[in-house]
Amino acid sequence: MADYKNIKGFNIQYLDSDPPNPIEGQMWFNSTTQTLKGAEAGGVPAGTWASGTSLNTARRSVGGNGTQTAALASGGSDTSPANTGVTELYNGSSWTEVNDMNTARRGPENVGTQTAALTIGGTATTPVANTESWDGTSWTEVNDLNQARGFGATAGDQTAALFFGGSNPAAAPPGDFENAESWNGTSWTAITNMANKKNGPGGLGTQTAALAVGGYTTVALANVEFWNGTSWTEVNDLNTARYGVGAAGLFTAGLAFGGNDATTEVANTEAWDGTSWTEVADLATARSDGTNFIGTQSSALYAGGNTPAITAATEEWNVPEYVVKTFTTS
Repeated sequence: MADYKNIKGFNIQYLDSDPPNPIEGQMWFNSTTQTLKGAEAGGVPAGTWASGTSLNTARRSVGGNGTQTAALASGGSDTSPANTGVTELYNGSSWTEVNDMNTARRGPENVGTQTAALTIGGTATTPVANTESWDGTSWTEVNDLNQARGFGATAGDQTAALFFGGSNPAAAPPGDFENAESWNGTSWTAITNMANKKNGPGGLGTQTAALAVGGYTTVALANVEFWNGTSWTEVNDLNTARYGVGAAGLFTAGLAFGGNDATTEVANTEAWDGTSWTEVADLATARSDGTNFIGTQSSALYAGGNTPAITAATEEWNVPEYVVKTFTTS
């Protein structure tokens, strides 16, 4: 019978502490804890959420973009409650307030990086079509959406973006939208509508390969639609129907987290592999309407939102390369 050394090429080690960077399949005996341990592959199923530093201004319906270590959060509704134009930058350790947006609003959606971003739509006194461009220092008004609305979703970046879904009670006719628009760096153009109206979906991906995740019409939706640059196609549903959902990543490797199932806020996190959704580790705090579209499937960020109380909490999602297991007998 083959033994461990013949299979793996090394012996089980006798160590006084766990090795700092074990490789998959490595085993050792920890003499301090008197336990036999081993390392197995990590990956998305082993991902977890951990607390980060809170926003300076607690708010819900806040726009977000960037990466986990270089993020931007703008707008929202604070605890007054009142709309705000407050903008904050996250460096992986703390949030810093910078120049406000020109138009205070809740429910804007963002795309881009910490130094080159757009914030799009939202609701001031009424839903707005305003688009503002961020250059790393200040916001500048640029061309508006064709359809004023808040609580839509985005994909792409500052020069090649999508905006889809949303709601405008003051429109004619009023209600939720299936409308989608494309941004070329200068102006917005109406494109093919989604199959379903969606208020408060999550958005992820690029201008030519995006997902619209969940949302709300008269009920919370599990529906997911894929944009291929030309048309929308329904793909596999979320396991948990919800709106006000956060999202991160790409069409081939995405993440959806939090939201409201039309009864209460949820903590559920689901990973997308390009075909289907799989439940992974929950948020520490169930909430909806936090920042959307920050990070990747393996390194994401979620800040602010409803718990249902308005919160400033930040959580960071990380996926380990390996997981240390302790072997026991039964």
